[in-house]
Amino acid sequence: MAKNIQAIRGMNDYLPAETALWQRIEDSLKKVLRSYGYSEIRLPIVEQTPLFKRAIGEVTDVVEKEMYTFDDRNGDSLSLRPEGTAGCVRAGIEHGILYNQEQRLWYMGPMFRHERPQKGRYRQFHQLGCEVFGLQGPDIDAELILLSARWWRELGIAEHVALELNSIGSLEARARYRDALIAFLEQHKDQLDEDCLRRMYTNPLRVLDSKNAQVQALLNDAPVLTDYLDDESRQHFEQLGELLTQAGIPFTVNPRLVRGLDYYNRTVFEWVTTSLGSQGTVCAGGRYDGMVEQLGGHATPAVGFAMGLERLVLLVQSVNPDFTALPGVEVYLISSGVGTQSAAMQLAETLRDALPELKLMTNYGGGNFKKQFARADKWGARIALVLGENEVASGQVVVKNLSSGEQVTYSMSVLLHSLACKKGV
Repeated sequence: MAKNIQAIRGMNDYLPAETALWQRIEDSLKKVLRSYGYSEIRLPIVEQTPLFKRAIGEVTDVVEKEMYTFDDRNGDSLSLRPEGTAGCVRAGIEHGILYNQEQRLWYMGPMFRHERPQKGRYRQFHQLGCEVFGLQGPDIDAELILLSARWWRELGIAEHVALELNSIGSLEARARYRDALIAFLEQHKDQLDEDCLRRMYTNPLRVLDSKNAQVQALLNDAPVLTDYLDDESRQHFEQLGELLTQAGIPFTVNPRLVRGLDYYNRTVFEWVTTSLGSQGTVCAGGRYDGMVEQLGGHATPAVGFAMGLERLVLLVQSVNPDFTALPGVEVYLISSGVGTQSAAMQLAETLRDALPELKLMTNYGGGNFKKQFARADKWGARIALVLGENEVASGQVVVKNLSSGEQVTYSMSVLLHSLACKKGV
């Protein structure tokens, strides 16, 4: 007997019951995006490897250790996308939609990183990202945060997420701070773990992100990035804080918040939660005003964020169990007797014409009424429509409420009118 082939570790199947909840959450996210005027862009899963090296940074963990990279048959180095921003910028440059233009875009789909799988964090994971191009003021930074805050209210998780903000300044300001931080770390090498020693010269700001409690205690005496901010970045950050305060969005300034990718400047933010165990990030982003030019386009201000959908689904399930998937089937159509199957199929198509949103399933495979009603219950239907030979002959249909057991016989025309007028049955 052949050995069963299983899914790759960290790349998961989502079965219909799980997918239904995902779809409801995704529908809520998309509804809010539409209300803010954002447009969807669809991007390839595979890109040329140099795109990510140039955009994300060659000495980041993502590029050094986590990307799925391979040579194709032409010898070109390709990578499965580990995040969406770089591909979105590449597409914007390639199709000429960024220069001297304003774009508010969103995308959703699978991303790939080769790291140790854990709950809510997998090798194939799903992100929704928003990217705005052509606007450089703090007002658009604030709108992205307001948009995400509206998501939390829609999903019933607003009390379980908190906003953290920081400014990492201009590239020049960050370079000055980088030198000061390296000088400090060099004086305390004996207190640094292997990861921090590795990052000390290549990406020292990531040391601020260390999960090592001893390193975090040491950093209490380290130089603070906000002391090195340029005046424009400081003013930008202050205005952002004022806008959020006036909008009623509470936040905490976290001077150690730097984000893990090289392309950020000025505003960085994270929505974090402690409702999934240790503190975890639900949604994060910031400004990346230099990336478009870095990838070959004209200098263009840009800001965006990405959100991991696996972690979001876990959070909704954990703190708002009432937010459940909508029923997969509302009405189940049952038939039994000579000529009834054909009549049932025709009735089902007529109902779909009259009410396209109706979730209707027709019984196939025969079976007596008892077995068919059992199938209706299995599919979670609220109502059963029943056709027997007498109903077909008289042009009627029996409508049974599967919760109360009550049933009424309607003529076909009354049933169609009731459904078309959305009066229910």
